[in-house]
Amino acid sequence: MKNNLETLKSVALFKGMDESELQPLLSCLSAKPAHYEKNQIVFMSGEEISSFGIVLSGQVQVVQEDYYGNRSILANIGAGNLFGESFACAEIRTLPVSVITTAESELLFIDCYRLAAPCANACAFHRRLIQNMLNIIAMKNISLTQKIEFTSKRTTREKLLAYISAEAKKAGSSRFSIPFNRQELADYLSVERSAMSAELSKLRDDGVLNFHKNQFELL
Repeated sequence: MKNNLETLKSVALFKGMDESELQPLLSCLSAKPAHYEKNQIVFMSGEEISSFGIVLSGQVQVVQEDYYGNRSILANIGAGNLFGESFACAEIRTLPVSVITTAESELLFIDCYRLAAPCANACAFHRRLIQNMLNIIAMKNISLTQKIEFTSKRTTREKLLAYISAEAKKAGSSRFSIPFNRQELADYLSVERSAMSAELSKLRDDGVLNFHKNQFELL
């Protein structure tokens, strides 16, 4: 765990806590590290979970599949970020999504009950943890609202422009990279890959943008 200290310090859940508090905090929360290879299932749709995860290194995706196998990417979770916290803390009996690694990953799991319930020693950091968790969930709700804004656009072109513009704004530059390959971007925006690729080519031909793999530039 010492090797991941810098990552842990950047985790929003531990905001406002001193480095010296992290080890006893993790012990109090009975945090459990785990290693996953690329494309391994972390949580499977349909199961019940009581713990949420923190990505220490690597990356995971939260995905949802319908009855016919159509896949939608709900979120891309990188190092320092949480996943599964809303479902674990809400005690959802049947998980409606799956979580899959997209790279070799080191993950840390925390039981939601241990987070919410003060321990016998009444550790002072529990109140801060709960406040931080509320902030994280609120920010994820805002992010989900933004995704709904992208996917609610009528055409593939409008969805692409809305997403690409938001990514440029987030990067603070007309040149930026996105965390998806072509298929993943299509799954995220809920469009057909072939139609999306054709629309990207049209946008390039129209002088709106340039791109190479996951590197983009708005003109």
